[in-house]
Amino acid sequence: MLKKTRGIVINYTKYRETSVIVNIYTEEFGIQHYVENGVRSSRSKNKIALFQPLTLLDLVVYHKENKDIHRISEIKCSYPFQSVPFDIHKSSIALFITEVLGRILKEEAGNMPLFNFVCESIIWFDEVPQHFENFHLQFLLKLAVYLGFAPESAKEFSYELMLHHLVPLDTHLEQTLDVLLQSEFDQAPKVDRNARAKLLDAILLFYRLHIDNLGEVKSIAILKEVMR
Repeated sequence: MLKKTRGIVINYTKYRETSVIVNIYTEEFGIQHYVENGVRSSRSKNKIALFQPLTLLDLVVYHKENKDIHRISEIKCSYPFQSVPFDIHKSSIALFITEVLGRILKEEAGNMPLFNFVCESIIWFDEVPQHFENFHLQFLLKLAVYLGFAPESAKEFSYELMLHHLVPLDTHLEQTLDVLLQSEFDQAPKVDRNARAKLLDAILLFYRLHIDNLGEVKSIAILKEVMR
């Protein structure tokens, strides 16, 4: 049955000689997998650029319940990126966010508040010209609200780490985290590189307490190297 939905590209894998299987977080059906034949051929009308991480799409798809892989009938980019693919700092953050989303978004059901949050966050990130160094920290903290395990405060955050025999945040990092928890994307405090790296490690530890099989986020090494 044909269905319309918005989607956010998570990633894709090569399939056979010229095709791909794309993981897309959809507004209507949650995370779904779509096979797109011939997309890597020179004659394809749907260029591979449509399937780059975090690309926002309008889709018409063939959807059937209890099917693992679906097909796309119509596809177009709903928001062409202006900066993310062309700025190494932004593209590194985008790579990291995409990897995290790919590991935690598993539900095959629509969640409009979560979808809208991710979509609106991506657009803000693309449009902001500067002062986005802490976007990934804020994104993870805000995402945790929609996932149901966000801490109310940095004290609660540290306490939960201690309950699991993990090192809590020091006073300075707790103060910074409290500001991050309470601020909008455009109100982020200044955070030096060392503190940013420590907070990112701590937030990922916090995520692992609540999400099974989160595993190692490989792109974090690239992110820390680029975000000096």
